[in-house]
Amino acid sequence: MACNTTAPGVRPLKTETPDTAAPSPFAVNNVRMFIAFRVFFNCRFYYPVFTILFLDFGLSVAQFSILNAVWAATIVMAEVPSGALADIVGRRRLLVFAAFSMLVEMAILCLAPRGNTPLLFSFFLINRVLSGLAEAAASGADEAIAYDALQAQGLADQWGRVLDVQMRLRSIMFILTMTVGAAVYDPDLMTGVMAAFGSDYRFTQAQTLRFPLYLTFVLALLTLATVLRLDEIRPNAKGDGSGEQQFGGPAMHAFKLTLDAGGWILKTPFVLAVIMFGMIFDGILRMVITLASQYYRLVQLPESLYGILGSVMALAGLFIPRLALQIAENRSPAFCLWSTAATALVGLSGMVFFWPYLGLIPALVAFSALYMVGFYVSYFVNQRASSARRATVLSFKGLAYNLSYGCIGVVYAGLLEVKKTGIDAADSHVQALENVVFRETFFWFPLLLAAGLVVMTAGILLFKARRR
Repeated sequence: MACNTTAPGVRPLKTETPDTAAPSPFAVNNVRMFIAFRVFFNCRFYYPVFTILFLDFGLSVAQFSILNAVWAATIVMAEVPSGALADIVGRRRLLVFAAFSMLVEMAILCLAPRGNTPLLFSFFLINRVLSGLAEAAASGADEAIAYDALQAQGLADQWGRVLDVQMRLRSIMFILTMTVGAAVYDPDLMTGVMAAFGSDYRFTQAQTLRFPLYLTFVLALLTLATVLRLDEIRPNAKGDGSGEQQFGGPAMHAFKLTLDAGGWILKTPFVLAVIMFGMIFDGILRMVITLASQYYRLVQLPESLYGILGSVMALAGLFIPRLALQIAENRSPAFCLWSTAATALVGLSGMVFFWPYLGLIPALVAFSALYMVGFYVSYFVNQRASSARRATVLSFKGLAYNLSYGCIGVVYAGLLEVKKTGIDAADSHVQALENVVFRETFFWFPLLLAAGLVVMTAGILLFKARRR
């Protein structure tokens, strides 16, 4: 299909030039829609009750683990192909698919039946597959369509400002969704709210467990409305003369573009190092955040505060992106990456001690490093990747992240099982045993991070030595 033809209902491609440069990056339509998409797509009201939501529906812990494995596997398999398709058939189409998948996945949970476990599991299984496909389709395509719009306006150097505002607005929305999501899930709190309005109606858990899902369904509608307002930007295929695939070609060219982007990453040591850096840190820090509720319990924080604590963590997103932007613009990439490494190591090392109440402080430090990782990797990779392959390169980044997260999860689960076999649990409560095992294995997280940094440093030094 020729590049200048469009299917019915598809907005025509735009080729913007620096002659119509906007005075501010936020005057560019795609930038505003990118920020809105990130806010609506990533901030979900059920996140603070994610695990117990599955269990309260009637699923077992084992089924919950299987569903998460399916979600991660779906992302890994679809990540890079979806990025290549975004570069071939258009980023906007992939984002529309992601938004529509989110809408369907949330509708499935809103309608999921309780009582029939096999049928319920099938509903959640479809939900996890659609969620994984949505994540994979959005990964890379959203940044690419926004960055290309900036580049077309001659404002590519303003990408750091866009990331700063996007991350801070997403943090504000995350605070809202974490607080409200946990509140509407609590039947006692909702009953109290009704009483404040003079009603004696009493909510049950069976009713309130769907409230966060209904609210997230509304966000899915807003997400779809947002992506429909995006303009497709035709990337500049001239680039560096490396024979990049022209945008708008047949979908079968996705395979060629995938190989081309993968080869380019391997031949570009700086980009490869940045992605590997993100891979090491994102996997470890995301796994620790996944286990945050267990850590809070062991530092004696009341469970009623978990939703609020999630909001507190999000507050870091209000100022860390601005700090990271200032550092990225004034210091070397090496300084950016190693300062992030120091932050993460200090936080994780402090968490090992499980200080009552005060243990929240090192957790805040460690979790803040994840904001820094996300900012720096996007900032530096988008600077180096050419327009025609940008979404594919960013999808390789997403693939690396999810491989890291999945592998660390499997290894850590195995470590927990091995540790359990060495503890006499005859007279121990199940939860007490879980707490002991968690406490005695947590030190592996900072140790693994340190080992990853050593290996990465050795690889960089070896590469430099061979080039001399």
